Amino acid sequence: MDAIVAEDLTKYYDEFPAVDHLNFSVKCGELFGFLGPNGAGKTTTVRMLCGLTRISSGEAYVAGYSPLRELKLVKKSVGLVPDISNLYSELTCIENLIFMGEMYGLSKREREERARELLEFFGLIDKRDSKFGKLSKGQKRRLTIAAALMHNPKILFLDEPTIGLDVTGRRMIWNLIRKLNEEGITIFLTTHNIDEAFNLCDRIAVINKGKLTAIGSPADLKRKFSGSEVLEVSFTEKNAMTVEDISKIPGVIEVSRSGGSFKIIVSDPLLVMEELARRARSRRASLNYVNLRGADAEEVFLRIIGESYA
Repeated sequence: MDAIVAEDLTKYYDEFPAVDHLNFSVKCGELFGFLGPNGAGKTTTVRMLCGLTRISSGEAYVAGYSPLRELKLVKKSVGLVPDISNLYSELTCIENLIFMGEMYGLSKREREERARELLEFFGLIDKRDSKFGKLSKGQKRRLTIAAALMHNPKILFLDEPTIGLDVTGRRMIWNLIRKLNEEGITIFLTTHNIDEAFNLCDRIAVINKGKLTAIGSPADLKRKFSGSEVLEVSFTEKNAMTVEDISKIPGVIEVSRSGGSFKIIVSDPLLVMEELARRARSRRASLNYVNLRGADAEEVFLRIIGESYA
């Protein structure tokens, strides 16, 4: 049995389809990414799967239960970490966790044991008596995830888990997500951070304007949608070439400039490099720097949602 199944899942707001006939499934134990730009329909999809927003049409199954007909069983099976924390600033870390455990119907002993266990796991045991409002952004995010795990859910929904964090905080959350997944928790991660999705997830579904545009492993998506290579070049003379000059070369798909360097999307790198060198020489210049690489995650994502590289 799959952990999550969406069948023609749809949400209308008046006449507007915020989520438009989505079909996908998430395997048990999978770290599944739900990637899309802001406003794509990611949070609305999660809210429908968790039973927080009514489904307009279609069907969903979470841990084998329908959010439409078996909402209590769905809520027992999932933990939800919203993009904005739902914990209480005036309560301490331990008080927030114990309160959450009480909400889920855990006994006093279960609440206390589970709270202590989660504070240890998330590296917050020394903050147990600190008020939530006094924590750093990264610590707040960790405790918010811990709170969603108080009732030992099978499935964890993470909505933009690293939003607003610095590089160090983001990396720490990534490591914790991997550890949770290694312990057998199915993770449904919504994000607009391309690197986050491609670094963490087993498979990624890309949503744009409410529609599913691609699904597959990071390697599959790169293989299917890159379709070109990226040539990065600079010249010994600053104004030897312009974007317009380079865009006219056969084999060039797209060009952008940053400072003195050009990023060129090419279908035939050898032909383009030879022509760049020839044209540079005719202008009494030469290639100063050349780097050829495959398309990166961001470039693949932009291609999937149909936007320009530039």
